Amino acid sequence: MSRRRTKGPRRSSGRGMRELSVRVKTARGRKLSSTRWLQRQLNDPYVQRAKAEGYRGRAAYKIMELDDRFHFLKPGGRVVDLGCAPGGWTQVAVERVNARGEKPGRRRGRVIGVDLREVESIAGAELHRLDFMAEGADEKVRDWLGGKADVVMSDMAASATGHRQTDHLRIMALAEAAAELAFDVLEEGGTFVAKVLEGGAQAELQKRLKRGFAKVLNVKPPASRADSAEKYVVALGFRGAPSRAEEPPQDDGGAGRSGSPTEDKRNR
Repeated sequence: MSRRRTKGPRRSSGRGMRELSVRVKTARGRKLSSTRWLQRQLNDPYVQRAKAEGYRGRAAYKIMELDDRFHFLKPGGRVVDLGCAPGGWTQVAVERVNARGEKPGRRRGRVIGVDLREVESIAGAELHRLDFMAEGADEKVRDWLGGKADVVMSDMAASATGHRQTDHLRIMALAEAAAELAFDVLEEGGTFVAKVLEGGAQAELQKRLKRGFAKVLNVKPPASRADSAEKYVVALGFRGAPSRAEEPPQDDGGAGRSGSPTEDKRNR
């Protein structure tokens, strides 16, 4: 009489294995695009890692990867995070500049986060409600820091409209405004980092940054989704604000700086 073998769990060395993906059903009243976004979030390893490690968003790993490459967040550094909500970039800056003084024998830095809305407190950071495009914003930032900044960084993105060129112009308007504040508050040798989208207006920002910094690069960190048009401009070695005297007026396509910066949470 033959005996039937009961199959047990299959053992594997792990090579070639993939984590199980989560599929989300489209609920009544939920758009298909929202369902796809939710499914992507549930299956995103950076989202899962952020939850496990206590960061407020997957974007924290973008600034980590940029800093691992360019080393601009140093102990003792003074950092300004523009449009800091929900706070992932601020959390990373606090750790790396030693803003809590947890690294004995290393200089203690300072981190200022600003946003239009209230942001939940982050140990080691000073958070302020501020429209950084308002008159006198640069003076307030310098007052809060007690001097100039070593790093100005921005992960801001305007809420997506679905129209590629409009979205490009809106996010570039934010990046340009962030650059103007950086010109006003950065210390010589400082660094500016900002999110940008590929497109025509990006070239104008590059030209202006190259007049004020020793080195300007466009980088797509590994944590940035492959299907996203976002990149990050990293400007190193601040030399001083360039003059606009010889620059021709530019048409911003209706995406001027008069509006307040808004944030698309789904891009974070």
